[in-house]
Amino acid sequence: MMKKIILLLLFSFFLADTYAQAGSDSLAYQLQRKKINSMLAQRKQKFGQYDQSLTLHTGIFGLQTKKDIRNSNDILMNIVKSDDDIFAQLKILLDYRAFQQQEVQSHSSQTDSTNVGFMNAINKLRNENDRLKNEAVLAAGQQQKTSQVSMAIIIALIVVVLLLLRAKYVKKDK
Repeated sequence: MMKKIILLLLFSFFLADTYAQAGSDSLAYQLQRKKINSMLAQRKQKFGQYDQSLTLHTGIFGLQTKKDIRNSNDILMNIVKSDDDIFAQLKILLDYRAFQQQEVQSHSSQTDSTNVGFMNAINKLRNENDRLKNEAVLAAGQQQKTSQVSMAIIIALIVVVLLLLRAKYVKKDK
């Protein structure tokens, strides 16, 4: 009974640890998603600035100047850098996802092996319990036999003593 309680406590601690770790991984994944979403919003804003800079014509006769073109190119380069950063952060996010999936599989197989271990331990304890019950039944039967033999010997001794006493009194009376 004590072993079952200990096994149950160990199993509950294992599950608590598993769920706590899964929660922290999920939090990291959510934070990474928020970071990427904010980066995408900034990129969209930069693209709006680029689109606006393309329509900006400050030159003579409404033409674009070198400054306008450089400004547009700077904004475009900034967008490209943002895209590179977004790709890097997406890779991190995908790595989180792959890591989470691997952790889930690892925990699943570990839980399965733990469950198999528990089932084997339970079966072993059941077999031991059955063996002990059988031994107890055999011991009880053996004890009953021993008490019956002892009772028979005591009764035989009493009969012999009574016969000897009777024979002694019969001899005395003659």
